[in-house]
Amino acid sequence: MSHTYIPEEYFSMLSLYETQEAIGTIKSIFEKKLSIALHLKRVTAPLVVDPLTGLNDDLNGVERPVGFDIPALMADAQVVQSLAKWKRMALYRYDFRVGKGLLADMNAIRRDEELDNIHSIYVDQWDWEKVIWEENRNQDYLKETVERIVNVICNTLDEVRYHFESLKTQLCRDVAFITSSELAALYPDKTPKEREDLFAKEHKTIFIMQIGDVMENGERHDGRAPDYDDWALNGDLLFWNPVLNRALEISSMGIRVDAKSLNEQLTKAGCDERRSLPFHKMLLEGRLPLTIGGGIGQSRLCMLLLGKAHIGEVQASVWDQDTMEICQKAGVELL
Repeated sequence: MSHTYIPEEYFSMLSLYETQEAIGTIKSIFEKKLSIALHLKRVTAPLVVDPLTGLNDDLNGVERPVGFDIPALMADAQVVQSLAKWKRMALYRYDFRVGKGLLADMNAIRRDEELDNIHSIYVDQWDWEKVIWEENRNQDYLKETVERIVNVICNTLDEVRYHFESLKTQLCRDVAFITSSELAALYPDKTPKEREDLFAKEHKTIFIMQIGDVMENGERHDGRAPDYDDWALNGDLLFWNPVLNRALEISSMGIRVDAKSLNEQLTKAGCDERRSLPFHKMLLEGRLPLTIGGGIGQSRLCMLLLGKAHIGEVQASVWDQDTMEICQKAGVELL
C-alpha cells in the first residue's frame, strides 16, 4: 500500500527542465557555502565497506544493509547506510587538525525504508565531520553549529530564488531549540512525529536535542545507533514544510561519542560485542579525534527549497505502482 499523497491544488513552481537546473544550482551553492561556514574540505567517500571493520552505520539497529559477495576477494561487502563512523576514521587517517573537517558526497541504499513523499530506498546526503577540542563538547557549541547550517540553507535559498523568480519558498532563520523530553512534556498525549509537526508549525525552524536515550517519560523520541552520536549532545534539524503541511527533517547531527559515552551507550543498547571491532577499540582507547558531524539530505533540501511535494521529483529512484499512479493522476512528474 502506498503512503504517498499529493495535496489538493499542488503544482510545481518549476518545469521539469528548470527543476534539473535548479537541483544543480542548489547542490553547487550549498556545498561551497557549507564548506566555508564549517571549515570543511571535500574528500572522496566509499560506496561499499567491509562489514568486519564495524564502519557501516546500523542506523536504528533494525535496518538490513545491502550485502554482496566479491569473488575476487573471497569476502563480503556492504553498501553503506551512512558514513557516520567512516568519516571519523578518515579524519584520523588523513591527519585533520582541530577546527578542520571533511565533506563527502554520500550515496546509500536503505532497502527497508518505507516509501512515501519524503522517503526513498536511495539516499543522497552531504556527510560532514569536523575535529573539535574537548571543551567544544557542550550544548552551546552544538547550537552554534546548527545556526551556522541554518544560515547556509537560508542563504542558498536566497541565491536560488534570484535565479528562479517563480519560486515562492520562504524559510525562518531563527532556530527554536528544545530537548526531546521537553517536547514530550509539551505535548504528552501526542506521538513523537506529531510533536515535531506541532512544534515546527509554530516555530518554523526547530532543532530537537537529546535523541536516542530514554526520555523522562520512559519512552524514546527516536532510535539512534549507540556508537556515533553522544545521545546527550545530538539532535535533528527540521523545517516546517507548508506544501506537505508537516515538519521536514533535513539533518541529523551531533557531537560524537567519546570513550566514556561510547562505553555507556554500548551497554545501554545491549551492543557490548562491538567493543572488539577495530573502530570501537580505537575509540575506547582514545586514539580517534573528538568530532562533531552529521548528514544533510540533498534530495530533502532540494524538495524544501523548490517547494516539491514528492522526493521523486528531485531524485531518480524506484517506486511502487500505487505511488506512480497517484503522482501521474496529480500531474506530478517523477524523475
